[in-house]
Amino acid sequence: MVEYDSYDRPITNLRISINSNCNLSCIYCHREGEGLESESECFGKEMRSIAFDDVKALIEVAPRLGIRSLKFTGGEPLLRSDFIDMVRLVPPAIECSVTTNGILLSDLAFDLKEAGLSRVNISIDSLNRENYVTITGRDLLDHVIEGIEAALAADLTPVKLNFVLLKGYNEDEIDDFISFVAERRARGQLLILQVIELMNFNNIPYHADVTALEEWIAQGAHKVMQRRMHGRRKYLYHGAEIEFVRPVHNTEFCASCTRLRVTSDGKLKPCLLRADNLVPIDGARGDALIEKIREATGYRAPFYS
Repeated sequence: MVEYDSYDRPITNLRISINSNCNLSCIYCHREGEGLESESECFGKEMRSIAFDDVKALIEVAPRLGIRSLKFTGGEPLLRSDFIDMVRLVPPAIECSVTTNGILLSDLAFDLKEAGLSRVNISIDSLNRENYVTITGRDLLDHVIEGIEAALAADLTPVKLNFVLLKGYNEDEIDDFISFVAERRARGQLLILQVIELMNFNNIPYHADVTALEEWIAQGAHKVMQRRMHGRRKYLYHGAEIEFVRPVHNTEFCASCTRLRVTSDGKLKPCLLRADNLVPIDGARGDALIEKIREATGYRAPFYS
């Protein structure tokens, strides 16, 4: 049975941050809203990782709660040596996906597909090597491109490229990304560009409003569709499929939210933008865990209303 919060929003999407460490140090990273203070704290650090048995327990109760999709995130989830084992736990009736920076994906894509992973989101904010290094702190763009190609070859589709628009860094790269996506779609590969407006957690100066860019794409699109989730529009533009993700000051985004998050230290997080209403899992299993999930659901409220 699907759980509903007090705003009549169903909880059908579970997003589990399985670790907080990463092999990049992106200048803007919000770490799934977990609020680490140091921008350089990701790379090379052994940080929080939720217990495998806690992930297993969440997956076991998910069907009883009407969960339809489960996304693994981090940090960088592919750093966990037991990640494929986690994927194998997800029942076929639940769509299983991952958000990754793609650096380790080329070696794992086919094994992940065999384990039951449905699709991937790959974070990539520049196709220019120098720009990529400036944004992420590491010269690994070639690994990411290889990861994208491997994901397409393994049919982890649709592969979505998460492109965060960053003021002063990559605003001039949109045409390059459109061409990158269009070229692969012309070969029959299901690749989608997601242009994401940066969530400005720490008053960082890179935030860029995507409104004007979306209006420009909309004017030139030969087809416009609308996704059910968040009422998000999709544009077919010059051979590419493009979505815009606008969570900032977006009442529609909040009103349509069906997601419950789990932090890398094992806490249920009702809202990405709040950290004052977390519910620790504390090793709960079965019915006890369901009660904790219901408690967290009761705390859910639109951040923008």
